[in-house]
Amino acid sequence: MTSTDAPAAIAPAPPVLAEVVRSGFTEGHHRGSLVLLAADGSVERTLGDPDAPVFPRSSNKPMQAAAILRAGLELSGERLALAAASHSGEPFHLELVAKMLAEHGLSAADLQTPPDLPLDPVAAEAYLAAGNVRERITMNCSGKHAAMLAVCVRNGWDTTTYLDPAHPLQLLVGQVVAEAAGEPVAAVGTDGCGAPLMAIGLTGLARAFRSFVLAEPGSAERRVADAMRAHPEYVAGTRRPDTWLMTEVPGTLSKMGAEAVQAVALADGRALAFKIDDGSVRALGPVLARALELLGVDAPVVSRIGRAPLLGGAAEVGEIRAKF
Repeated sequence: MTSTDAPAAIAPAPPVLAEVVRSGFTEGHHRGSLVLLAADGSVERTLGDPDAPVFPRSSNKPMQAAAILRAGLELSGERLALAAASHSGEPFHLELVAKMLAEHGLSAADLQTPPDLPLDPVAAEAYLAAGNVRERITMNCSGKHAAMLAVCVRNGWDTTTYLDPAHPLQLLVGQVVAEAAGEPVAAVGTDGCGAPLMAIGLTGLARAFRSFVLAEPGSAERRVADAMRAHPEYVAGTRRPDTWLMTEVPGTLSKMGAEAVQAVALADGRALAFKIDDGSVRALGPVLARALELLGVDAPVVSRIGRAPLLGGAAEVGEIRAKF
């Protein structure tokens, strides 16, 4: 750099969304961005830069499931919920994925998910204790992949390239994401499961979830939202916040994503989306609970979701708590 060159501008650090407090001492922070939408869709509150594109990760799954319906696959009930799931790998999840594959002449060998253990720690322990090993069907995105493969069979599309961004199904997914978010897809990457991943802003993500709960009955978007809300245990699992929230706050649509992304829409159109920059899911619950409080949600499940104790030995000595 010469003496006449101006120093590069340094972007401000995102605001603190949560703090880590141990034994009364604040030992760390989790920063990120957040947006809250009012019932009429207007932006009620922002923190950080919610318009900057992010990879919503599995929070995009409702849009992917809607694309599968638009492509002509007939899914409903638990099967449609599982198509939009990051399932815990509990036995009832794996049994239904296997059925969905078999119903279309497919098997677990057709899945292109990476072999994995159940996402839920309790389920993973039982799975390993039974002598099982990592399998493609056990990976938390296998329901989505089973539905993607099924629609390919239905339409005569190549099942070996169903994860190619240029595949007809993935092109349709991109269209649905952009329409629901009300903004163009900023970038296309590869998700942890291998599927194409579309980047949008958090504001667009909140708008997308709002559009699903307010969509016309019978539309692909509303069918996905209704299936997820009717069968939340298939969207997540028996020990997951998405399940608790959709079960205990009627009409709520909720879906978390890897790297600490969360999107929620309430029945009346209020919505939220956030991302914790460092990707730490340990702060997701406290941030989600505080965001729900700011949206006016008053239910016991909010406190349950927000608890994130820190242990010292076997004793509780602190907590991760929201800081906004």
